Amino acid sequence: MGLTQEKFAAKLGVTYPTVNRWENGRAKPSPLAMKQIEDLLDSLGNEGERLRRKHLGQEGRHGH
Repeated sequence: MGLTQEKFAAKLGVTYPTVNRWENGRAKPSPLAMKQIEDLLDSLGNEGERLRRKHLGQEGRHGH
């Protein structure tokens, strides 16, 4: 997405170490964090859809 872990964390309202743990597989995002991530991906249009499929293995709520 062109964001550093720090900027991504700030957009989601979580800390950098939290994002780092997600990326390293040591923790999974909470249901609330997942909703925020999905909302962020939705706001990115086609690029968000591509990232969702690549990393989350699912299509968006709008079924693009």
